[in-house]
Amino acid sequence: MSEQTFGNVITAMVTPFDKEGNVNYEVAEKLAIHLVNNGSDGLLVCGTTGESPTLSWSEKCQLFKVVKKAVGDKAKVLAGTGGNSTQHVIEMTQEVARMGLDGSLQVVPYYNKPPQEGLYEHFKKIAETVGNFPIMLYNIPGRTGANMSPETTAKLAEINNIIAIKEASGNLEQACKIRRMTDSSFLIYAGDDFLTLPLLTVGGVGVVSVSSHLVGLQMQEMIAAYNHQQGSRASEINVKLFPLFKVLFCTTNPIPIKAALNLQGWDVGGVRLPLVNISETLKQEVKLVLEELSLIGSK
Repeated sequence: MSEQTFGNVITAMVTPFDKEGNVNYEVAEKLAIHLVNNGSDGLLVCGTTGESPTLSWSEKCQLFKVVKKAVGDKAKVLAGTGGNSTQHVIEMTQEVARMGLDGSLQVVPYYNKPPQEGLYEHFKKIAETVGNFPIMLYNIPGRTGANMSPETTAKLAEINNIIAIKEASGNLEQACKIRRMTDSSFLIYAGDDFLTLPLLTVGGVGVVSVSSHLVGLQMQEMIAAYNHQQGSRASEINVKLFPLFKVLFCTTNPIPIKAALNLQGWDVGGVRLPLVNISETLKQEVKLVLEELSLIGSK
């Protein structure tokens, strides 16, 4: 990987908790190493899947340090430091830049629903205050209540250290417009596992993935197959993994992926309120798909 890429498969890591609900840094360290050894080029720490809204800043900082120390230079480590207060985001992002991490994921501000001009100024201000520290934008209107337009994204892509976007609008037309309006060096990542392959066809480079906790090597194989003009093989992998892509979003992320990891024997614990642990019915749905893909043994 060059310095200006985050790789093809970035796993949005879960945050493990112990039985008391405290962050389990020991399991986080082991999981990070496992992910990097099994297909992850990069790790996103404290993103949506990491339950960032319910983590304190001190917990986040410790996670950043633990994960970066665990994987070293074997993978890029991105810190989820986005938010809806520009000044607070700047302070957090400056701190992780000083830690020596490899980049920051910056989500579209939620709840206050800024207009496009506000989005541009928000991200521009953050980028300007952290020097050359790489930034990946994160557009997920289903969670934030605001969609960043392709025009705004393209304008932001002209800023030197804004090098990528996690496009989770679920809109391939929007991704295609972004590709047409930006330089080829600007990296477009799928924000939904099931759209990874379709996004590659309109100029994407990879995925910020949940499923890669379980099938990182297969995700890498799918992307490599597409990049080597082996479209039928890429499609075959995509179709095989599609049930997993869907069942891991049978309820609010990261509830299903934590259930799946626990079924595999990873002691990642439950989720923090206001999220709740998976129902028995949905847990059985997850279990069935894992068995069908031989990700756990069947009984």
